[in-house]
Amino acid sequence: MRVNRPSLFALGIALLVSAAPSGQQPVALKPGMVISRSVVVRPGTYRLAAAADLKTPAIIVRGSNITVDFNGAVLAGSPDGADPDTMAGVGLLIDGGSRVTVRNATIRGYKVAILARNSPDVRLTGNDLSYNWKQRLHSGVEKESLLDWMSFHQNEQDEWLRYGAAIYLRGCDRAEIDHNTAVQGQDGLLATASTGLKIWNNTFQYLSGIGVGLYRVTGSTIMHNRIDWCVRGYSHGFYNRGQDSAGLLMYEQSSNNTVAYNSITHGGDGLFLWAGQSTMDAGRGGSNDNLYYRNDFSHAPTNGIEATFSRNTFVENRVEECWHGVWGGYSFDSAWIGNRFARNVEGMAIEHGQNNTIAGNTFDRDETAIRLWQNATEDPSWGYAKARDTRSHGYTIERNTFRDNKLALDIKSTVDVTLAGNTFEKVATSVSLGGNVRNISLDPPADRAVPAAAPGAAPLTGGMDPTIREGDRRGRETIIVDEWGPYDWKAPKIWPVLEPRAPGVTSPESPPYKLRVIGPAGTWKVSSITGATVSPQSGTVPQEIAVTPAAGPAIDVDVALEYRGAAVVSPRGAKTAAGAPYVFHYTKYFVPIDWHVKFFEYTAETDPVKQPDAFAKLVASGRPLKELTRDRLDYMSGRSFEDGLPRDNFALTAEGTADLSPGDYTLTVISDDGVRVWVDGALVLDDWDVHESTVDRVTLAGGRHRVRVQYFEAGGFAEMRFDIQRK
Repeated sequence: MRVNRPSLFALGIALLVSAAPSGQQPVALKPGMVISRSVVVRPGTYRLAAAADLKTPAIIVRGSNITVDFNGAVLAGSPDGADPDTMAGVGLLIDGGSRVTVRNATIRGYKVAILARNSPDVRLTGNDLSYNWKQRLHSGVEKESLLDWMSFHQNEQDEWLRYGAAIYLRGCDRAEIDHNTAVQGQDGLLATASTGLKIWNNTFQYLSGIGVGLYRVTGSTIMHNRIDWCVRGYSHGFYNRGQDSAGLLMYEQSSNNTVAYNSITHGGDGLFLWAGQSTMDAGRGGSNDNLYYRNDFSHAPTNGIEATFSRNTFVENRVEECWHGVWGGYSFDSAWIGNRFARNVEGMAIEHGQNNTIAGNTFDRDETAIRLWQNATEDPSWGYAKARDTRSHGYTIERNTFRDNKLALDIKSTVDVTLAGNTFEKVATSVSLGGNVRNISLDPPADRAVPAAAPGAAPLTGGMDPTIREGDRRGRETIIVDEWGPYDWKAPKIWPVLEPRAPGVTSPESPPYKLRVIGPAGTWKVSSITGATVSPQSGTVPQEIAVTPAAGPAIDVDVALEYRGAAVVSPRGAKTAAGAPYVFHYTKYFVPIDWHVKFFEYTAETDPVKQPDAFAKLVASGRPLKELTRDRLDYMSGRSFEDGLPRDNFALTAEGTADLSPGDYTLTVISDDGVRVWVDGALVLDDWDVHESTVDRVTLAGGRHRVRVQYFEAGGFAEMRFDIQRK
């Protein structure tokens, strides 16, 4: 329900809360309340909406030396069970205050739960900020969508707010963020333009974007946090893209920070560190002189550690089962000391690095342990390359243990490398040299010992051990990402059995559907079935089942299972007691269309935007490069859509008939680049220009419809998906 409010000025007068002598009754929250002195909130659930523009929060705290103790009260901005992408506004704003403490709050159902601006010495402690905004994802089991990629390159004007957050800080020097929980949102803590932060003993897990994100944050401590399963863009055995999700994001001159004793596993990247656009343009600065000590960065679909264009120290971290344990492009004067790498495709991959030390590390069963190289050419207009030395040179690689690697050292086009005192055990190839490799020294071990941990990495008093216990759930096979982000294993779920594709292997998208009931231990039975048969009809978790759709013009399946067993927390945060029934569903709707598809190559003379008449003539009477029939339009690629087609400057036309049972439907089209759709001869969608992946939706009634689609691709990645779903 939308709340009509008086002006903020009037609210500041009418609802100003003053501190009272000890023993005063707790206060009740009201829409637009401005809190200016310490209060204890009356327990209860307060349903207070906030403006979608993020400018009119539900509650404001303004002033100095204020403690707001929520006393377990709940501040809710959306109805229970609402889709997360409908959540809006700011729950609580700390506006220009100092020494403000907010504690013991539950804030859910907002785009941003707590937003603090220009408020030094703020403290947020013991708050539950779970189940806030996140975007609906469009990537599927077998194929990702470009729509789901994020970009964090700019945040000078708080551009990151478009991704929502449990906590967002700007200009909050010396803030302390501790003992907070944020799960099942998109981002946990995002901070910018702040120094001296203390971020410790928090749980930021099962988020579809970023666990902790820092932009121009310096001199801060990030220790003893659980930052696991912050991931999107992953389907085990099919694709591992990450889509710029990460456990810990450190961007744009985030320097002189200490990151220690954290569990940062199962993220798109574990650590995603980047110098910033200003460094790319001018060559100056970087995200430098950070210490990473005894963190677990394992099980990242992409990079356990991505640290580029910067100078940093990494000591005694654990990095297992990633694509790259380290991606360190253009890193300089950096040290990797005493880290444990295991079962990565590449343990460390550094292009164009300079004067780096790799000492005392263990590389265990990585396919390639260390790869160093430089590219033959660089963009001559690139500011960084103009201002900096970008040759690959100056490595010290000493006293490392290489065990069961296919290739230990792959060194190409790199000069001035010292290899000293390394141990090779059951390694197929110890060293491979190529390109312009010069000055490779095989000196005996140096007299000096391997450097120890840098000062300042002592654990905090009261700091928790966040590491995943031996035998507990871990590994990339535990990453399951649906349309709302990573699955947290707190409720039973039906999920396709995913097997790496091979000739003759049935696709998860092809019936009969091979599915698995997963989640907490317990029993299940079929509660209801529509449009399919299910075998078996009952069982225990985990267990495979088969769902066979009924014959008909469309696949329209709904299978409800009833679970009994452990306590359940639903994906929206609703709780079911142990032993009580919990009903969950598998649904699938797909209407096949008899698409007749033609592909064309266009030129400047037949450009679909600049030469529309010539393009119309091309697709009406020209000779197609390829013709085919298929039952769906679903393409996404950085290469060509089909064999025999160019990667860029091509178009397609598709015509077919959709038979829809009575009801209301949504026609959804994802396109990169231009698309047009006609239904029964009427143009219903016209997004005919060069653009990144965009989603368009059109309402459609049931019945028999003739559908025509035109699409063109100009360059770069391409995407074209046509889908019809019940409303």
